[in-house]
Amino acid sequence: MRIAVIGSGYVGLVSGTCFADFGHNVFCVDQDAEKIALLKRGEMPIYEPGLAELVATNTRAGRLTFTTDLSDAVSRAEVVFIAVGTPSRRGDGHADLCHVFAATRQIGGAIGTDHKVIVTKSTVPVGTGDEVERLLRDIRPNGRFSVVSNPEFLREGAAIGDFKRPDRIIIGIEDEAARDVMTEVYRPLFLNQAPVLFMRRRAAELTKYAANAFLATKITFINEIADLCESIGADVQEIARGIGLDNRIGAKFLHAGPGFGGSCFPKDTLALMKTAQDHDRPLRVVETVVAVNDQRKRSMARKVIAACGGSVRGRRIAMLGLTFKPNTDDIREAPSLAVIQALLDGGARISAYDPKGMDHCRDIFPEIEFAPTIEACATEACALVIATEWDAFRALDFAHLRRIMASPVVIDLRNIYRPDDVRRAGFIYEGVGRGRSPHILTEASTAA
Repeated sequence: MRIAVIGSGYVGLVSGTCFADFGHNVFCVDQDAEKIALLKRGEMPIYEPGLAELVATNTRAGRLTFTTDLSDAVSRAEVVFIAVGTPSRRGDGHADLCHVFAATRQIGGAIGTDHKVIVTKSTVPVGTGDEVERLLRDIRPNGRFSVVSNPEFLREGAAIGDFKRPDRIIIGIEDEAARDVMTEVYRPLFLNQAPVLFMRRRAAELTKYAANAFLATKITFINEIADLCESIGADVQEIARGIGLDNRIGAKFLHAGPGFGGSCFPKDTLALMKTAQDHDRPLRVVETVVAVNDQRKRSMARKVIAACGGSVRGRRIAMLGLTFKPNTDDIREAPSLAVIQALLDGGARISAYDPKGMDHCRDIFPEIEFAPTIEACATEACALVIATEWDAFRALDFAHLRRIMASPVVIDLRNIYRPDDVRRAGFIYEGVGRGRSPHILTEASTAA
């Protein structure tokens, strides 16, 4: 099939490339001429493992084309995916749909007389598909088109695998013609027996928000349990395993840490909360999740300060990790940003290292030092903070760090180390929810 993908950001580029790898002919469109020029040269505007190679393969095969000409791409396509950004709107937290509606108007001017299926791939509030259809009908009163909702469920750092081996494919339709076309679009995945769930368009739009809000709730729940563990002397990782082995709960998203970030959970929980309030059906659980997560990020800075004896003024703090998760260069809503800002507010000097995220942080924090290596970041530091669980941070040489750091303090916000292993290396160790039981503390005090 011939497919146009409007928007060559994270979702659009990954989706378009994977569709091309399925054998479809794909036109990836973006109004940013510089981005399109980069892509034509084989240079990726984002970091995603395996993406550059997949783009190169399908570009050489002639199945993947990059262009700024939306009208031409739409006129030649049978299916048009809208994959533009929907950030939180300043002031009220609602999803900003200006890019979706701008793309819709441009599509409306180019769809011609052939039947086309217009698909919202972007995460959009309930009822957006109705408005897209209305706008298209205003522009093309006699046009032959269907409007579909097909939300994405891609994890940054694992997006290609998620697209090709999805847990499910959600497709919201209002007519049978759209069902037939979307079945053809995703036919290559039928061999993988990926469940394709057809439903009404509004249900599909809400499914995406509900899924992200539920996962965010699991993260927030285990983070609050972690805080309780620190007070009563329990290890949250033991608790998470104990409840995660219950098949009704599951082990995923039960990893205590500094709070969720990224391009989806923060904005999607906020947008769902606002939508529910506008319909006079407030979602109290989601409201609490949003509030707790916002507060948690700066509370991690207080954990760092406490581990440093109550003050970081004038002290050098090494920050390992800037991105909101490993295997991406995305720093949007990353917990590390709030931690750094709070430490700077406390008078700290920050050195930071991240395998992929430093370039995006330079304009945000021009006052901090961006180190070329882990060693350079940690040298003369009074404390080392692990904020992102990159593989490069999972086998640190603590004996060497002990020699080059000003004081042996590790604050592991991702719980990637066993506390006793780090303490045996001569470090003060603080994790998240890694409380030591009172009798152990008493024994240690007696032994001292």
